[in-house]
Amino acid sequence: MPSSALIRWFARFSPSPVTIDWRERLRSCLGALLGIAFTGAITHFLPGSRSAVPMLVAPMGASAVLLFAVPASPLAQPWSIIGGNLVSATVGVTCAMWISDPVLAAALAVAAAICAMFALRCVHPPSGAVALTAVLGGPAVHALGYGFVLEPIALQSAALLGSALAYHALTGHSYPHSARHNAAPVPASSQARPGFTRADLDAVLKRQGELLDIAPDDLESLLRDLQLQTYARSFAELTCADIMSGDVISIPANTRVVTALSILQRRGVKAIPVTDITLRVIGIVTRADLMSGAKRQSGLLVSLRNRLPGFRRVEEPTVSSVMTTHVHTVDTSTPIAELVPLFADHGHHHIPVLNRESGQLAGMVTQANLIAGLYRQPQQRGQLQAQPQTQRSRAA
Repeated sequence: MPSSALIRWFARFSPSPVTIDWRERLRSCLGALLGIAFTGAITHFLPGSRSAVPMLVAPMGASAVLLFAVPASPLAQPWSIIGGNLVSATVGVTCAMWISDPVLAAALAVAAAICAMFALRCVHPPSGAVALTAVLGGPAVHALGYGFVLEPIALQSAALLGSALAYHALTGHSYPHSARHNAAPVPASSQARPGFTRADLDAVLKRQGELLDIAPDDLESLLRDLQLQTYARSFAELTCADIMSGDVISIPANTRVVTALSILQRRGVKAIPVTDITLRVIGIVTRADLMSGAKRQSGLLVSLRNRLPGFRRVEEPTVSSVMTTHVHTVDTSTPIAELVPLFADHGHHHIPVLNRESGQLAGMVTQANLIAGLYRQPQQRGQLQAQPQTQRSRAA
């Protein structure tokens, strides 16, 4: 029994799996390389820079890990690195000046720096090393006095942050990090237990009693996405063929805008797929697209131009000039679980359904179709669960 407990205790030391792919890992490594190189070069080649100023202080390496490897962390945001490093450097220099015992000065510097970072909401772990460097950096650092706060700390912090901002922007990465707000609420019918609210999350975080390295907004978004994923997985049995509208019509790309608008209004739909002669989808046109095209055709200047002699008649616009050509399609065998994020996160309202074998248009799925399917699945599941009970009752 004691040996089992010891094994479980040692098992806690095993590292958690890294979920990011190798491309993201390489992107982080390259960013740190460029960021540290740029920071060192700025200090080295800065006009008037004194030789006593360290070209690079060690805490910048730790800051680079946060800025390039985990840029979504609250500890890696711009105010964290700038505010944390400046306040810690100031505290460290003050302790080095007023306390002769280096061990006591170092301990007080780190403790006071943490307290100040909490108060100013700029907690940055490498800043603890900044405070320590101010105390234990040796005669060269001590000779700088409070100049150590500006050069090298403020200078190198700004250079490293600037390189991170530029690198993330060039590589298409969001930094400074902003919380995601695109998680759709999970329908109540999908939850075995009541869903959580932001107040519930705040209460749980408060009971944790420790700082978590994730913003509450991000945590809430992740949990709601998890609910959505769980909800979608429970409906994997239904496919698009089960819920789609099979009597959908399509129009060719050379259809006049006014004609297409008339068809759309007569059918009472909001979008129509555009197909070629083989009934393969090449686009989709909505009511708003057609209204915009019709408005351009019916303008006063266009009408006058068409009536006056000597002017070339403006041709009536066709659907090809207003349709959306990048159409997200699914096939008849696609589980409706895959439709949930398309409607919830990507803003789709109408998705054409293609025949799996031929690739031709087979139907259309709308948000109303999806809602009806999500409602029908629990009903069917409840009926299937009730059948064995009914059979057992009859057998008894």
